[in-house]
Amino acid sequence: MAATGARLFSAALFRRYPPSPDGKTNSRRTPIATPRLAVSVDQVPPATVEKEKRREEKKKRRMNGWNEYLERSKELIKPDGGPPRWFSPLECASRLDNSPLLLFLPGIDGVGLGLILHHQKLGRIFDIWCLHIPVADRTPFTDLVKIVERTVRSEYQRSPNRPIYLVGESLGACLALAVAALSSDIDLVLILANPATSIRRSHLQLLTPLLEALPDPFSPALPNILRSTTGESLRMVLDNVVQGLPLQNTAGELVKDFTTFSLSLHVLADILPKETLVWKLKMLKSASAYALSRLYAIKAQTLILCSGNDQLLPSQQEGERLLELLPRSKSQLRKFNDSGHFLFLEDSIDLVTIVKGTSYYRRGKSHDYISDYIPPTPEEARKVTESYSLYNLVSTVMLSTLEDGTIVKGLAGIPSEGPVLFVGDHMLLGLDKVPLWCRIFSERNIVVRGIAHPLFFMRTKKGKLPDVSYFDGLRIMGAVPVAPTNLYKLFSSKSHVLLYPGGIREAFHRKGEEYKLFWPEQSEFVRMAARFGAKIVPFGVVGEDDIGQVVFDYDDLVKIPYFRSEIESLTKETAHLRNDAGGEVANQQVHLPLILPKVPGRFYFYFGKPLETKGREQELRDKQKSQELYLQVKSEVEKCIAYLKEKRESDPYRGLGPRLLYQASHGFESDVPTFEI
Repeated sequence: MAATGARLFSAALFRRYPPSPDGKTNSRRTPIATPRLAVSVDQVPPATVEKEKRREEKKKRRMNGWNEYLERSKELIKPDGGPPRWFSPLECASRLDNSPLLLFLPGIDGVGLGLILHHQKLGRIFDIWCLHIPVADRTPFTDLVKIVERTVRSEYQRSPNRPIYLVGESLGACLALAVAALSSDIDLVLILANPATSIRRSHLQLLTPLLEALPDPFSPALPNILRSTTGESLRMVLDNVVQGLPLQNTAGELVKDFTTFSLSLHVLADILPKETLVWKLKMLKSASAYALSRLYAIKAQTLILCSGNDQLLPSQQEGERLLELLPRSKSQLRKFNDSGHFLFLEDSIDLVTIVKGTSYYRRGKSHDYISDYIPPTPEEARKVTESYSLYNLVSTVMLSTLEDGTIVKGLAGIPSEGPVLFVGDHMLLGLDKVPLWCRIFSERNIVVRGIAHPLFFMRTKKGKLPDVSYFDGLRIMGAVPVAPTNLYKLFSSKSHVLLYPGGIREAFHRKGEEYKLFWPEQSEFVRMAARFGAKIVPFGVVGEDDIGQVVFDYDDLVKIPYFRSEIESLTKETAHLRNDAGGEVANQQVHLPLILPKVPGRFYFYFGKPLETKGREQELRDKQKSQELYLQVKSEVEKCIAYLKEKRESDPYRGLGPRLLYQASHGFESDVPTFEI
């Protein structure tokens, strides 16, 4: 019976042929391209719906993920007792060259379809294998660890230069931690979703005595109880059992909000019958203890994903605890406050986007910000823009210059072919980055790789600066840590690069310093650009004085001992730049000025005529010649700023009121006019 189930299983789901648990590949399996339903991972509720409607929409999306999972699980529930085995989903089509291996380790269900909403997108960048543990299988946790470890070592020997990703949810996260502890010599990346290492601090422990007291006729309702009863509700059920009250009525009250599952109760009952559920709950305890006792041996890069609305486990508290216990320099945490325990079955969660935003995708020993970068999808770019709600109010104006010097509205003057270097001024707090990136991407389908300060990527120590997760959107849009090697790689790959020579000094300027450039005295980019024949596009941006005014700046803050100490502490949290430079740019103190908000005006961008360096490689090797071009670029940026400051005075829609009136009559998606060129 077990052999028959294995053959049916492989025929239905294998596309490639991962090894069986003994490490051998079965080349006789013949894949059958059975039809698959595709579920979009890009659906999000409209930003303008009411709070209650958003809640219902979130619930509906969660149900959609569950329904897809339950429907597909029917194919995998076979009456065989094992052993556990790997399968590769058919949805995972062609992928990038040298894609890393991703092993998905399921939760308590054991089906292996926990990533069903992510298979298509993950399959483009990973080689995906999923572990399936049959319902009747009783393989102990320690033996599951051996199975996964054997696969990891086999694949490492086959491809020692590519990392292996272990994605585990709940019980699977414990399994991933255990394997990592035994495989410290192998390059692993762990992605842990709501780890069950917190089982001893959860109410799930109370389920075991409940299940043992539950008569067999009620076992089909167990999956519903598992999903819906937690905390005081679960204690109420136990009290009712003890008091001899009818359990069926009590459970019925508790599951009344889950009528959506009514058509799939038999599937849930098949996945987690009473005996299996009791076995899995006991396994959770041993798995948690096993993994926690070996955390000291883990050296793997780890990303912890935890839900704030997890009704089964205290996941956010556990995520923070694990972050402190695992290697700090290799571990990150991401919180999803509105999500439940089954994180990957929610349509609002996109694992590929998470991996991209955290810079956790790599195909070699370390992440390469150029070769490992995956451009954003239009949906990802839209979400990044929407996450910075200010940009929905400033109605950005974009101007560019054609090769003949004609100024036009829009971005037609931006060169299509790279390498291209955009050089401009930083507005207050760097508010200009996101609209520039997103607008060029949406209108010209060009990814602009911004050279950014290390504070967007790492911290030298834990402190008071915003968590690096706040900048995930910027990394999705292509932000790259400032470094000569990264600039070299970008130019050599013919990228469009964005550079702000003024850096933090310009972004955190003082009162009255709006639109003033604070560039290094000597050129930092001309000779590198000339080496690759890059076009240099000077640009100016204005509008910060239309949205806020600095009323308490750095000079004011350092006069107060408390704030001076805070500035020193914040500055120490980030890596130092330009230690060998002179002038004000060498003293880039991290601080947050006090800003008085205004009724939002507009942002204006003006891209000047591209300056050619192609054919001038030999000439611009000379320091004096490169310095002359550097000063010319700076002068062009100042001219762009002056042009915008003058022209915006004649913009009838510079104020928020006129823009809202225009959009009310022409549609809120319409482009608002501006001044005449």
